[in-house]
Amino acid sequence: MEAGGLPLELWRMILAYLHLPDLGRCSLVCRAWYDLILSLDSTRWRQLCLGCTECRHPNWPNQPDVEPESWREAFKQHYLASKTWTKNALDLESSVCFSLFRRRRERRTLSVGPGHEFDSLGSALAMASLYDRIVLFPGVYEEQGEIILKVPVEIIGHGKLGEVALLASIDQHCSTTRLCNLVFMPAWFSPFMFKTTSGHVQFDNCNFENGHIQVHGPGTCQVKFCTFKNTHVFLHNVPLCVLENCEFVGSENNSVTVEGHPSADKNWAYKYLLGLIKSSPSVFPTEDPDSLMSLDLESRDQAWSPRTCDIVIEGSQSPTSPASTSPKPGSKAGSQEAEVGSDGERVAQTPDSSDGGLSPSGEDEDEDQLTYRLSYQVQGPRPVLGGSFLGPPLPGASIQLPSCLVLNSLQQELQKDKEAMALVSSVQGCLIRKCLFRDGKGGVFVCSYGRAKMEGNIFRNLTYAVRCIHNSKIVMLRNDIHRCRASGIFLRLEGGGLIAGNNIYHNAEAGVDIRKKSNPLILCNQIHHGLRSGIVVLGNGKGIIRNNQIFSNKEAGIYILYHGNPVVSGNHIFKGRAAGIAVNENGKGLITENVIRENQWGGVDIRRGGVPVLRSNLICFGYSDGVVVGDEGKGLIEGNTIYANKGCGVWMMSSSLPHVTSNHVSYNGLYGVAVFSQKEGSREFPGGHGAQENFSEDGDAILWETELEKDDDPLRRPVTVALVESNSINHNGASGLYVQSSEALHVLTNVIHANGDRGITVAQSSQLTRVANNSISCNRQSGVKVEAQCKVELRGNGIYDNRGHGIITKGDSTVVIENDIIGNRGSGLQLLPRSDTKVIKNRIHSFRAYGIAVRGRAKALVQENIIFQGKTSKTIFQQISNNRECIMQNNKFLVFKKKSDTWRLVNPPARPHLESSLRGPSAAHSGQKVTAMATRISARVEGGYHSNRSVFCTIL
Repeated sequence: MEAGGLPLELWRMILAYLHLPDLGRCSLVCRAWYDLILSLDSTRWRQLCLGCTECRHPNWPNQPDVEPESWREAFKQHYLASKTWTKNALDLESSVCFSLFRRRRERRTLSVGPGHEFDSLGSALAMASLYDRIVLFPGVYEEQGEIILKVPVEIIGHGKLGEVALLASIDQHCSTTRLCNLVFMPAWFSPFMFKTTSGHVQFDNCNFENGHIQVHGPGTCQVKFCTFKNTHVFLHNVPLCVLENCEFVGSENNSVTVEGHPSADKNWAYKYLLGLIKSSPSVFPTEDPDSLMSLDLESRDQAWSPRTCDIVIEGSQSPTSPASTSPKPGSKAGSQEAEVGSDGERVAQTPDSSDGGLSPSGEDEDEDQLTYRLSYQVQGPRPVLGGSFLGPPLPGASIQLPSCLVLNSLQQELQKDKEAMALVSSVQGCLIRKCLFRDGKGGVFVCSYGRAKMEGNIFRNLTYAVRCIHNSKIVMLRNDIHRCRASGIFLRLEGGGLIAGNNIYHNAEAGVDIRKKSNPLILCNQIHHGLRSGIVVLGNGKGIIRNNQIFSNKEAGIYILYHGNPVVSGNHIFKGRAAGIAVNENGKGLITENVIRENQWGGVDIRRGGVPVLRSNLICFGYSDGVVVGDEGKGLIEGNTIYANKGCGVWMMSSSLPHVTSNHVSYNGLYGVAVFSQKEGSREFPGGHGAQENFSEDGDAILWETELEKDDDPLRRPVTVALVESNSINHNGASGLYVQSSEALHVLTNVIHANGDRGITVAQSSQLTRVANNSISCNRQSGVKVEAQCKVELRGNGIYDNRGHGIITKGDSTVVIENDIIGNRGSGLQLLPRSDTKVIKNRIHSFRAYGIAVRGRAKALVQENIIFQGKTSKTIFQQISNNRECIMQNNKFLVFKKKSDTWRLVNPPARPHLESSLRGPSAAHSGQKVTAMATRISARVEGGYHSNRSVFCTIL
C-alpha cells in the first residue's frame, strides 16, 4: 500500500488509536485501507469488543478462553443486535404522531443518582420522551411501586456490571425498550422483576437475581450476555424470543419455561429478530471426514466423533479358540483318530475340514481299497455384511464395516432427511443459543404446544436438562448435557421434535427418556457413560433413534418397555456394562441395521412380553450372548449377523416364543442357538434385564396399563411355537443348536455346519421338538444327539460328514423319517438302550462304522430304509443283543461290489429340500440358502437296486 511510504506495522499502530466511527470512515477510503482495517482484528477490534460495557467475551459463558474466529465480526453482530429495539422508529416516522418522532430525533440523556438530575428511576421516566436514554449511576435503586413503561426508553447502568442495582417491578406497556448493564432484584411486593404482553424488550449484560421475568405473546424479547441466579424466565405464547450467551444458575424450579403455541399475532420486532438470527453464524462446526475416518475406537470413546468405521478385535484370542473356550460336554482327549464314549457317541480328533474341500473321510486310503470320497460346498444365508464376517476373528485385527453400517455425519443425515432439515431451519417460539445452565433443578421446560430451539448450550449439574410435554416440539442441536440427577432430556405426553448432534453423558438416569406417545427424532448424538440406560422408551413412547453412538452406559444402551415402540436404526451401541438393547414388559420396536458390540451382557435382550422386530443388525464381540430371549420374550429375529460373542449366539428360554429366521450365527464361544427350560436355564442380568427400575417422573408409581395401545403390527405375524428357521449356524464353539426345553420347538431349514461340538443336541424335550429340512454337516461330533425322555421328530434333513455319529438317540419318542444320513465318521444312526425310535424311509451311510447300530434293549421300528456299507468290512447293521423289540421291515442294504456300476440319489433328490420348505418372511432369503453336495460311492450291491452294478451317488 502506498501511504507516505510507511510500513504496514506502523500504520496498524497508528490506526489502533482510532475510535469506532473513525475506523469506519477509514475503511471507505479505498480497497487497500479496507484490507488494512480488517487486519486489525486481533488488536484494535479485540480491544473494542472487550472494552464495551454492553457485552462480554463473544464465547461467554461456555468457552470464555476460546477466541472467536473474528473479533470484528463478533463486535459487529453485537452492535447490530443492540440496535434492534429502535427498528420500529421508521414505523413511527410515517405515523400521525410526527411531532413525537421529531422529539425522538432530539434524543436526551437523563441522569439518575445522587447529585444528578433525578433521584429515582420513576421520576426520570415521568419526564422521558420517545427513545430517551436514562443512565443510572452507581447505587441501589428501590422502587416502592410498580413501574409502568409507557414510552420507548433505554435504561443503562453506568460503570461496571454490579455497581447499579435496581429493586423494582416493571410492567412494559410501550412498543419497545432496552435495559443494559443492570442488576435486577424483585421489589418487596412482587416476585416479577419485568413483564410485557405485547411489546419488545431487549436485555444486554444484565444480572437477574431471585425473581421472575415474564413475556406474553405477541410480545418478544432479546436477551444477551445476562446472568440469571435463581430466576425463572416465563415465555407464554411468544412468537419469537432469543436468549443468547446467557448463564442460568441455581434455579429452584425451571430456568426457562416455554408454554403455549406461538402466537399468530406478531409485533413489529418479529421480522427483525428473524433476520438477525438468520444472519448470525451457525453453531455447526465444519468437519473433516478424512480425519474422522482415521480415529480408532479408543479415541472415539474419549473424543466426540460422528463416525465409526471399523472394529478392532481386542484380546489375544478369539471366543472360539481352544484357550478361551470351556471344555465341551462329551468331548474326549487323546491321540487316536476317534474314540467311542461310554454312551456310544463317536468323537473325532482330526482337524476341521474346509468348507468346500475334500472330506477327511478320504484320508489314508490304500490304493487297493475301493474309494469313498465326499466333496461338498455348504452355503447358508449370505451374511448381510459381506466377507469380513465369514472367517474367524483374528486378535488385534481391524474389521472394516460395510458402508451401510458406517455412521454418517449430521450434515449427511440432514441432507437425506428433508423433514429433519426443515426442523433445523425453522425458528419458532424460543431460541436458546450458547447458554449455560448449571447447578439448579431444571433447565428448559416446554409445555402445552410450546416450541423451542436450543443450539450449542451446556446443561450440567441439574436435576434434568430439558422437559418437553403436552404436544410440544423441541429442536436440540449440538448441546452438551451431563451430570443431571435424573434424565437428561425428558419427553412425555406426545412431545416431539429433533434431538441431533448432542453430547449426553454422565447422567444419573437415562440420557433421553421417551414416554406417553412422545415421538422425537434422535439423530447423530453421543450418549455415553450414563449411570443407567442411554435411551429409555416406555409407556407407548415412540420415536426414531438413528445414527447415534451409544456406549459405556451402566445399563442397557436402549431400553424399551411398557409398549414403547421406537424405530432404532443405524446406531452403534457398544461397550455397555449390561445389554446393548433391552426389550421388556411388552415393549416393541423395529430394530434394524445397528452395530451392537462389546457389551457385557446380551447384545439384545428380550423378556417379559417384549415383541420387537430385530432385523439386519450386526451383533458381535459381546462378552456374553448375542441375543437373549428370556421369560415370555417374543418377536421376529431376522437377517442378523451374530458373530464372535463369547457366550451363545442366540439364547432362548423355553417359555419364550420368538421367530428366529435367516440369521448368520457364527464363531460364537458357546452354542450357536441354545434353548433352555425356564427353571434350569433362567438367568437374570443387572440393568436392563429385569432389574427394578424407577420409571416414574418424580419417584411416584405410574400405572402405564391405563394408557396402553392395542394396535396390530403387520411386521409381527403370530407365532404359537418357538421357531428357529432358515439360519446359518456355523463354526460356533459348542453345539450349533442346544435344546433343554419343556415346550415345543420347531427347527426348520437351517444350515448347521462345522460347529465345535454336535450339530444339534436335544438334552430335554418333554414337548415335541421338530427338526425338519436342515443341513447338518461337518460338525466336530455327532450330527444330532437326543438324550433320554425326549420327544423329537427328525424329518427331511441332510446329515453329512460329521465327525461322530450321524444321529445318536436315547429318546423315548424319536421319529427319524426321510433323512439322508451320509458320510459320518461314526454310525449313521445309533440307538442306545431304553430308547424308542421309528426309523423310516431314510438313506443311511457311514464311512467306517455301521449304518445302524442298536445298543442293548432299544425299542425300534426300522422300516423302508436304504442303507449303504462304508469303507470297512463291517456289516451294515449291528445289533448287540437279541432284541425282539427291534423290528426290521422292507429295508434295502447296499454293499461293496465292483466299480463299473453306478447309482444316483433320485426320487427324491438329495435332502434337504429347502426350496419347498421356505415360507413367510424367510422366503426373501431362499435364493441364498442352498446346500450343494457331491458324493461318490463305489460299492457292491447285494439284495438291492442294480445287483451287478457299482453305485455312484451325487447329491445336488
